[in-house]
Order: sequence, then C-alpha cells, then structure tokens
Amino acid sequence: MTKSTRLLTFGAVLVTALTLSACMAHQPAGTPGGPAFWMGLWHGLIAPISFVISLFNDDIRMYAFPNIGRWYDFGFLLGLSIWGGGAAASKD
Repeated sequence: MTKSTRLLTFGAVLVTALTLSACMAHQPAGTPGGPAFWMGLWHGLIAPISFVISLFNDDIRMYAFPNIGRWYDFGFLLGLSIWGGGAAASKD
C-alpha cells in the first residue's frame, strides 16, 4: 500500500466518522414514570403486530418515546428476540 493510498484511506475514514458523529439524534431524558424495562419487554413482544397496525393507523407506534433509556431498550430487544428464537432455535 503506497503512502498516498494510506493517506486517502485515512481521510475517507476520518470524513465518514465526522459525518456519522455529526448526525447523532438527541433524545430527551425520560421522566421517572416513563416506560422502563417491563414496558420495553412488552413492546418488544408485540412489535411485529404493532408494526402491521402502524401501517394503517398513525396513532400506533412500535416504540415508546420518550422512555427511561437503556433499560427500556434492553427490554425491547429482549422481547423482540423472543420472536426470532436466537441461536438456540437453529438446528444442525
């Protein structure tokens, strides 16, 4: 790899990193009574159904906003992963 190729690659990676870091969306902090882990788990479980309904009804959403934060996200992903079954459902 030549010096100019390395410099060009470094420049492209730097521009990409700066572009991605510039467009980080800000989510307001949730309130103490907002949706947390258990509500996230429930929303993850019903996410496929909520998605289909949300195509026809603007009042229905898959994801609660604003929510408590990482605990809600964790519950949502855990509930959503139940639908897929994960690696335990794969057969050899």
